[in-house]
Amino acid sequence: MRSRRARLSLALVLCVGCVSCATRAALGAPLPARSVAIADYDIEVRLDPDAKTLAGRERIAWTNPSSEPVAELRFHLYLNAFRNSQSTFFLESGGQLSGDRAPDDGWGWTDVTSLRTADGIELAGALRFEHPDDDNALDRTVASVRLPEPVPPGGRVALDLAWTARLPRIFARTGWAHDYFLVGQWFPKLGVYEPAGMRGRAAGGWNCHQFHAHSEFYADFGRYRVTITLPKRFIVGATGVRVARRENADGTSTHVYEQADVIDFAWTASPHFLELRRTFSAQRDVTPAEYAEAAKQLGRPLDEVRLCDVAILVLLQPGHAPQAERHLAAAKAAIKWFGLWYGRYPYPTLTVVDPGPGGAGSGGMEYPTFITAGTSFLLNRWPLAGVRVPEFVTVHEIGHQFWQSMVATNEFEESWLDEGLNSYSTGKVMEKVFGPWLVDLPRLRLGVLELPRLGNNQDRVFDRIRTPAWGFSSSGNYSFNSYSRSELTLRTLEAVAGEQTVARALRAYHERWRFAHPSSDDFFATPGLEPYRGFFEQTVERPGIVDYEVASVDSQPVAPATGRLEIAGKTVMVGAADARRAASGTEQWRSVVLVRRRGEVVLPTELELRYEGGRRERLPLRDPGGGPWTGRWRKVEVTDRERVVAAVLDPDDRLVLDVNRLNDGRRAEPDGRAAAVWGTRWVFWLQQLLALVGL
Repeated sequence: MRSRRARLSLALVLCVGCVSCATRAALGAPLPARSVAIADYDIEVRLDPDAKTLAGRERIAWTNPSSEPVAELRFHLYLNAFRNSQSTFFLESGGQLSGDRAPDDGWGWTDVTSLRTADGIELAGALRFEHPDDDNALDRTVASVRLPEPVPPGGRVALDLAWTARLPRIFARTGWAHDYFLVGQWFPKLGVYEPAGMRGRAAGGWNCHQFHAHSEFYADFGRYRVTITLPKRFIVGATGVRVARRENADGTSTHVYEQADVIDFAWTASPHFLELRRTFSAQRDVTPAEYAEAAKQLGRPLDEVRLCDVAILVLLQPGHAPQAERHLAAAKAAIKWFGLWYGRYPYPTLTVVDPGPGGAGSGGMEYPTFITAGTSFLLNRWPLAGVRVPEFVTVHEIGHQFWQSMVATNEFEESWLDEGLNSYSTGKVMEKVFGPWLVDLPRLRLGVLELPRLGNNQDRVFDRIRTPAWGFSSSGNYSFNSYSRSELTLRTLEAVAGEQTVARALRAYHERWRFAHPSSDDFFATPGLEPYRGFFEQTVERPGIVDYEVASVDSQPVAPATGRLEIAGKTVMVGAADARRAASGTEQWRSVVLVRRRGEVVLPTELELRYEGGRRERLPLRDPGGGPWTGRWRKVEVTDRERVVAAVLDPDDRLVLDVNRLNDGRRAEPDGRAAAVWGTRWVFWLQQLLALVGL
């Protein structure tokens, strides 16, 4: 297998064992076959596993994508986020991420020792540290250098860099734990030069943000060739295809990887990995019925939803061996359904890394063709085998191949376009393949949407979804808005616009922006989504909540008319006894339901009236013009032979953005037994959930 991969030409073949995919792309299928290569990297790096250091050299070739000359370059030096306690990352995070805290002896950094032009002019002395996002002059995660000559429009410049780095002890995405290494954000890397008009820019300029506590990444597409040398006892996995491996006389081995059309490169090494290899087969792992289902849902010819074969490598910890097939099943499911829905996975390989002991902080990360998963040995056996964390994390991170690695949004500024679209898509895959339950334990079942909904409440009114990652009011609000609220927003859009409309729009968006850098405005302008700009204005562009309430339900018998009445053209006196006799058998009930809108967001909804005899009636809540009801309160009155015993808003639970389902329904006469049952259930669920988190 290694020799076959060495013969692959990445410039010509996109899919292992599926040459027809490249042919179909050339014949006019809407998915682009290639990216426009802006930044190409040729890197040589040597790992010293004892000192935890890297020594590297790289050549960067950059093409100016704009119509103006560019006189300086800007670089990310991500490892300097771990340099000291004064970096912006440390000041914002307090030295922790997702509950993991930086150890006292775990500092990491990078130093550029040489920066030369192709003709030998040394520029390292002119390197300046920038802090474009704050006033922290001590942050060293962004650097700039002026060039001897500006790069003309469409021109190309090559630079040769030498650098050394120390990897941090893992607590946030990258570094080492014992003899396990996850090497991400590890080399000096160019920012993105955005021409005027791109992502709404008024003038061209560098987009190169500092490394913040919650920010992730943004980079141009290019070709990578990376040569890694380290002691030969290590098993290596990396972005792309390994095209060569050689054993060296000094006891090391050298591994060479190549990949085009990607925005980044990461790698891992450990002497303890179990290597599991499988192939996702576009013919065997997808049935004709599944291809037909996808084509019908998307309104596309079958040829446009055909997939390609992918070589899957899982690097697994020995203690997690019983979960091997779970990772592989999840990987195949993700390649299949993300591919069917959004467009075939275009790369020949996919590597899934199970972090080593002490390295959990590197789990749950995404890089092109390379992801890190996350699990525990406790999930090896019943009953915790019913907690689908391995599947969920693997599917989610592979989803980032589509919503980050290919549709390469700016995660610094618009994290929801990556994390939100991916969380929505992950939930759909999990439900499709593994059923409705994310947690399926004795006496406890939690659905895919229940966990994000648990975090939604009336206090989520201070941040809008479209906010820079470092601009949220708290860490919790960053996470909730980027992941959960965005997922709930897209699920609600699906309820409002229809599942097929959203499916076709997401496919069109992915096709239009594969190998490119869209913004939120580009997403809103996607064909099929234009009519819902008002929806996005409320849910993405502004803070606010969805909260509809049934405030009261009152049903009273209609008293028969008495007194001096006009009946059949005559004026008569009717007493109470006579009125009751006349109305016997035709008694009426007057029911009044008071509904209120507590939240700022206005969405289409309906009210279901439930009558004493079991009959149900649905009434859309609309303004006189026919649009969704925009008022703050409304009384709905009906007169009927049966009394209304209960009223429920959004009876199908379509508006999953609603922050309080408990006030969506009310009975005319409160049922204490139901409240007691629900109270007991929620207390139990909460206790169990906290216990699980405590694992």
